[in-house]
Amino acid sequence: MFKNALVSVSDKTGLAEFLNPLVKKGLRVVSTGGTAKYLREHHIPVVDVSEVTGFPEVMDGRVKTLHPKIHMSLLARTWNSQDMELLKSESVEAFDLVIVNLYPFEKSLGSGVEGPALIEQIDIGGPSMLRSASKSFDRITVLCDPEDYSQVSQKTSPELRKKLAAKAFAHVSVYDSLISRTLGEGEILKEFPLGGHWQQSLRYGENPHQKAWWYRIPGEEGLHGARIVQGKELSYNNLLDLDAAWRACSLFSDTTVVAVKHNNPCGVGTGDHLLVATEKALGADPVSVFGGIIAMNRTVTGDVAQKLTEIFLECVLAPGYTAEALEVFSAKKNLRILQGEFQSKSQYQVREVLGGFLVQTHDQVEGIGPSWKFFGKEPSAEFREELEFSWKLCSVLKSNAIAVSFQGQSIGLGMGQVNRVDAVEQAIHRARRHHSKKLESGHCVLSSDGFFPFADSIELAAAAGIKWVVQPGGSIKDKEVIEAAQRLGVHLAFTGQRHFRH
Repeated sequence: MFKNALVSVSDKTGLAEFLNPLVKKGLRVVSTGGTAKYLREHHIPVVDVSEVTGFPEVMDGRVKTLHPKIHMSLLARTWNSQDMELLKSESVEAFDLVIVNLYPFEKSLGSGVEGPALIEQIDIGGPSMLRSASKSFDRITVLCDPEDYSQVSQKTSPELRKKLAAKAFAHVSVYDSLISRTLGEGEILKEFPLGGHWQQSLRYGENPHQKAWWYRIPGEEGLHGARIVQGKELSYNNLLDLDAAWRACSLFSDTTVVAVKHNNPCGVGTGDHLLVATEKALGADPVSVFGGIIAMNRTVTGDVAQKLTEIFLECVLAPGYTAEALEVFSAKKNLRILQGEFQSKSQYQVREVLGGFLVQTHDQVEGIGPSWKFFGKEPSAEFREELEFSWKLCSVLKSNAIAVSFQGQSIGLGMGQVNRVDAVEQAIHRARRHHSKKLESGHCVLSSDGFFPFADSIELAAAAGIKWVVQPGGSIKDKEVIEAAQRLGVHLAFTGQRHFRH
């Protein structure tokens, strides 16, 4: 049976209901400020922290639990006679139950609180109490999440106390991580803060024998905020592909639809109407799109939903759906329908390597600007849009990457190849297979995520009927490539910026 509890919470969900039966069996509750007031309102007797410490809450509550008599009661070792004699001489009792959760810094940040008001939402006493109590998990049950109240009975096991202590340390770590990233304002710190809140357990990872979990980064928008309208539970691979699809879709301001398979776009289409863009995306590679993930940046209407249900798809993600669209989708019970649109504030991308992780800023893909140089004729205003479309399209493919586009549609994509010529051949092969007339029209654009080290890729493009090629430039063989293009009647655009995706 618990004898002495320290309680100081921001989230009071279920607190009174949890404490009431324990208090009736003799639990003494020590509490602070707003929590003490709340408990008294719910007829739970409370001992104020100031009664224990002999010192009042000061500095508008900034200092109240940061006192030796509190932390002695948390850190005392019951097996150490000197510790126990000290508690006795100071007339304080060891705590065996600690219920603490922290000032709502994330909630305040999300609601636009700034400056001194936001700084006041940085909890100091709370993390200190959680850490002290967790260090003493051999005798203290520490609760930082109301969802865990149901796990705790009058007697807890050593295994449960250890698990709850680990959760409290993680809770503090995530909390401090958000504060560090907020105050750091984009600076890379020597100790990089990384922490996330558990979102849900997944059925399995990339393969059925792998375990997997989904976490969200506090303070960030993301897929965790999407509304699941219908369909089966999301899988690990679904989430990866949804992320790839939305990131690709968000590069385009025009009405755009992106189809993704295995983390690579397999079809991208833009148009004046969503149905046109959808038909382009699905028709870009009608073989690969089977079982794909779809993301679009406009509200889905009934005719678009009807088009999407004509083939097997895993997921559809869009900002909204009409009632007619949802009615059409309802016939496909297993099709996962997600609603949401996201603008991530995250400046960093994190990748695991053996024994550690790498951090980089996110890639930024720009349209035609001062860094672009043209060799051959100047593109028309209309064709500039096609060059930008093809360039953005190429940037979201895995390297080595080649994209062939025609009037706002991907018609041939080559990605993940170990040399650039193979990527060119793959893209042209797919274009010939599904869009031979478009390829032969002379109005296609081929984009490359990295420079061409030799003229062979230009020769392949010219032989396929392609008249425009976009690439970063910067090779020691640039002169050779430019001369080959001019000889073959191919116009070049050098962007001055590459977009590798390893």
